[in-house]
Amino acid sequence: MTISKRARQFQETLRERGLDLTVVELPDSTRTADDAARALGCEKGQIVKSLVFQDTATGAPVMVLASGTNRVDEKVVAQQLGSTVGKADADFVKRVTGYSIGGVPPLGHKEKLTLLVDQDLLDFDETWAAAGTPHAVFKIPGKITGILPEHQVVAVK
Repeated sequence: MTISKRARQFQETLRERGLDLTVVELPDSTRTADDAARALGCEKGQIVKSLVFQDTATGAPVMVLASGTNRVDEKVVAQQLGSTVGKADADFVKRVTGYSIGGVPPLGHKEKLTLLVDQDLLDFDETWAAAGTPHAVFKIPGKITGILPEHQVVAVK
C-alpha cells in the first residue's frame, strides 16, 4: 500500500521517537469516527480524538485525548482541572501540536501541556490516532499511555 508524502514523514517522526508504528491511509470518503471505525474494522471507541483547550487564567495549553464515542467540552475539562478553559483557535492548536488537524497525540510536542485522557481509552489494548495528515491514522498497540511516557496522564470520565 502506498501512502502520501506527509504520511510517510509522520511515520518517520514516529520512528525517530522510538515508535515503530505503521501509518495507514483511510479512504477519502472517511468523514467521521464511525467511517474510520468501519474502514479499520474496530470499535468507534478506539478512535482517538484530540482536543486542545487553553487555560484562560494562565494561557497554558490543555490537550484531551477522547474516545470516539464520548463528547468532551470546556465544562468537562474545566471541572477536571478546577479552572476555566476555552476552546483553542487553529493557530494555537498548530503552535502547540505542530498539526492543524485533530486526533494527533502529543508525540514530540515542544510545548509543555496538561494532558487529560478519556478513561474509556484506557480500557482498550489498541487504539487508532490521526497521523498528522487528513485520512491517515496509526495503530497504537497496547495501552495509549505506552506512547505518552513524558506526560502525566490524568484520566477523565
